[in-house]
Amino acid sequence: MGCCNRRCGLLAGAVFGAVVAVLGGILIPVGDMIIENTVKKEAVIEPGTTAYDNWVSTGAAVYRQFWFFDVKNPQQVVEAGAPPEVQERGPYTYKTRFLPKANISINTNNTASFLLPMGAIFEPSMSVGPEEDEVTSLNLAVAVSVSTCVFLIKATNSSLFQKRAVKELLWGYDDPILKDTIGLFSPYNDTYDGYYNVFNGKDDISKVGIIDRWRGEKNLSFWNDEYCDMINGTDASSFPPFLDKKIPLFFFSSDICRSVSASYEATLNLKGIEVYRYGLLPSTLASPVDNPDNKCFCRNYKTTKNCTLAGVLDISSCSDGRPVYISLPHFLHGSPSLREDVLGLNPNEEHHKTFLEVEPTTGFTLNFAKRIQVNMMYGPSKTAMLDDETADMFKRELTSRIQMLEIIQQVLLIAGVIIFVLCLISYVCVRRKDKAIHA
Repeated sequence: MGCCNRRCGLLAGAVFGAVVAVLGGILIPVGDMIIENTVKKEAVIEPGTTAYDNWVSTGAAVYRQFWFFDVKNPQQVVEAGAPPEVQERGPYTYKTRFLPKANISINTNNTASFLLPMGAIFEPSMSVGPEEDEVTSLNLAVAVSVSTCVFLIKATNSSLFQKRAVKELLWGYDDPILKDTIGLFSPYNDTYDGYYNVFNGKDDISKVGIIDRWRGEKNLSFWNDEYCDMINGTDASSFPPFLDKKIPLFFFSSDICRSVSASYEATLNLKGIEVYRYGLLPSTLASPVDNPDNKCFCRNYKTTKNCTLAGVLDISSCSDGRPVYISLPHFLHGSPSLREDVLGLNPNEEHHKTFLEVEPTTGFTLNFAKRIQVNMMYGPSKTAMLDDETADMFKRELTSRIQMLEIIQQVLLIAGVIIFVLCLISYVCVRRKDKAIHA
């Protein structure tokens, strides 16, 4: 009787182990389905969802860091035509995007409309000096006026270069030539970017955050070309969930007046959260010779050497006609002639490329470094990275739950298999022993 009970108990244990293992195996697809449904629900941009709260007011601090090329030989450049010799100074850091989205409306066609408030607060602890530091740089007013207002330049005793405080160059100063406030980002504070109109994902989660209209239009009007005037992707703060490494991410940047794409580079660990890193390809600012898609971005055949120059983007058509050219810092991925014309440049892939780090399940951008060079200025390098508090919240609210479910699945599966195998082996051993005794 005792042997029978022991065999029955071991057989029951094996059955229990098998059931636990099966339960663990079932939980894998069921768990994936639960995760997918939860993310689809919480990623919709509407009041009450996790995505909406983070979308209205970003949890990660967003900074713009500016580096300046301080011209060391302005007199030689003007008088003898010597190549400019520059020394990089920076960063001068400003906190931006600290204000929540404004004028939000959730529309009946499953879109959300909003304005992005613009503001900048100087951060001394993240800067090399006060914003009153002076640098010698290109005189923006002269660059704008040299072809039409030579008499004004002479009358005001202006030069090709000027020495100005950092805050003046960035946010504006009273210019004697133009009789107006001029600055690289003037006006900025108390202004808005947008209107933006984006899909909220309620009817199709694969479209969440994708821009439907900017300033009321589905296309840009800067390039006079259907392809270049396309508005593709999101504003880069987030992307539709469930990323596929093989598919590039598209986003629109009003800073450079165009849409760009970023391709998967690596999987990284960011404060305990797995993220995919995406980077801009060198072909983004390649010459039309190497990338025919960029032909419509070539606006001036003279300055671009018949559209053979790589690494610069003429955005005068979207900057009130000012001769503004965008590039990567230090003309990274640009034509060698760009660096030959200026002494002191040192392009570096690690420090000067643009990249995004995105959590693949939710599509939330947790780290974003947008690095561009404007004229003589190296910036704005818009860097947004989640802080420790936000990382803990993200792990607590989503990642930890997903990991817990995966752990439960694995524990049940492994424990069930172990129990099943041990009980089955023990059952066979006991049965053989009992047969031997009875024999």
